[in-house]
Amino acid sequence: MKLLLLTLAALLLLSQLTPGSTRKCWNRHGKCRQKCFRKERVYVFCTNNKMCCVKPKYQPKHLPWKA
Repeated sequence: MKLLLLTLAALLLLSQLTPGSTRKCWNRHGKCRQKCFRKERVYVFCTNNKMCCVKPKYQPKHLPWKA
């Protein structure tokens, strides 16, 4: 029983340490990464000098009549 509790405690601690987790950006619709995926675009840069990769449907539309 003690071994089971020790195993569960270790798994719980390891689940909290997720490697490669990315920070959110652009109103929590984008993610800060070194390289964007194929269907993502860079709109702004994050504070950690990475690109904020955002899917095109979450980016603001460019209005042709405004400069």
